Amino acid sequence: MNRLLFIVICAVISGCYFFFFFSFTTEIYTFFVEDFENRAPSAPGAIEQTFAEALRTKVRNESKLRLTDPNADIIFSGAINRFNITSEAPQEGNTIAFNRLTIGVNVEYKNSQNEDDSWTQSFSFFRDFDSNADFQSLQDEFVDEIFVQITEDIFNRAFTNW
Repeated sequence: MNRLLFIVICAVISGCYFFFFFSFTTEIYTFFVEDFENRAPSAPGAIEQTFAEALRTKVRNESKLRLTDPNADIIFSGAINRFNITSEAPQEGNTIAFNRLTIGVNVEYKNSQNEDDSWTQSFSFFRDFDSNADFQSLQDEFVDEIFVQITEDIFNRAFTNW
């Protein structure tokens, strides 16, 4: 009797899983990342290209989607809208303990298969660094670190409902 009850429960649970899995499957196979704009006056040159390539790499490496032309199922576009350094943690004697680089990106996500899934959102992240550090020599490293987090956030926003 217990064995029969166990089999029935397993069948019901697996049937629910089967229904759940297929009821949300979409016909999404391709993606495209448009060139992003650089609207942050103090941002380094070509930062928008660096970001677009980081996003392409993230989606290509961590999904089954294929990078294709602008007629893709999913299209990412947007702009770098913030790149600034602020002084943080003031100390006695008018000195600053560290600075903070903040980068912000406005992203538009278009889903051609389901317009209701399309969205626009701003993402930002920061990197603190010693106020005595040579920012110019560390800038590329900091930008890469920040882009790793921002692309992770965008990826999660775009694909967590799948």
